[in-house]
Amino acid sequence: MGQKKLIKFAAIKAYENVLEYPQDIQGKWGAYFHALRNDNTPIVIENLTLSNGIVENRIANVNDSLVNDIVCPKLTIELACGRGEYAVGLGRMFPDENFIGIDLKGNRIWKGASIANKEALKNIAFVRSQIELTPNYFAKNEVDEIWITFPDPQLRWSKAKKRLTHPKFLRLYQQFLKNGSGKNSDVNAGIVHLKTDSPLLYNFTLKVIDMYGLNLIYKTDNLYAEPTIDPRCLIKTYYEGLDIAQSNKIHYIQFNIDKDLPLELDEVLKEAIKDIPMDAGELIRMQAEAAREKQKE
Repeated sequence: MGQKKLIKFAAIKAYENVLEYPQDIQGKWGAYFHALRNDNTPIVIENLTLSNGIVENRIANVNDSLVNDIVCPKLTIELACGRGEYAVGLGRMFPDENFIGIDLKGNRIWKGASIANKEALKNIAFVRSQIELTPNYFAKNEVDEIWITFPDPQLRWSKAKKRLTHPKFLRLYQQFLKNGSGKNSDVNAGIVHLKTDSPLLYNFTLKVIDMYGLNLIYKTDNLYAEPTIDPRCLIKTYYEGLDIAQSNKIHYIQFNIDKDLPLELDEVLKEAIKDIPMDAGELIRMQAEAAREKQKE
């Protein structure tokens, strides 16, 4: 590992706004951000209390001394956040809401966390972890929205299960994203946002939404050509600037995971996605990736 990476890894270990594989944090994000905003440092997760309003979803007969009356602001997470441009950008736009960027690469998280510290943005935090472990960090109905911005589209069919909008991942998000039903019928259903330059990932996600009967809120295959654009969509990431897919278009989808995702449909999906066309730019990229992998053999 290079010297610069080592310095960044050491730095984030000292940052109060970065948690690495945090334990016992479910249901405590309201208390965590309350402590962060009020400079109650160092923050010890074990000493944080559960946020009132979600306790019923986590622990039965919990001791009242472990519950706080802190009002939990809206919580949004950015998955595979990279340098955290969206977490930071949204945090600037909405200072009364809380935002968490999640990524495995500590040297990338360092960038966003450092900016948040420099600008004293106390409503932004980062978690260093694999996406697969996110249900360990959030209680049921604790998260309001998820942003997935310019993730690896995993172009090869054999890697479709690694796409962050595959039902395998949507089932994980369902465990903590607000469902807007049952006891929480007065709460809006959580929203998933996908922003990508990959036509393949865009069409794959639409196929998933259609096959599993999920609620599609909004879609566009050319975001910046729309007459009106959600200001949140104007935030640009490092990877958007690279235009890796060479599509010259940005695709955007909003949807709810408002239904169960039957496992038996996954095999049907596996065959159905083979009919999704791949544009020239992505085909060239996939061929290049295959050539690189062959050279490693």
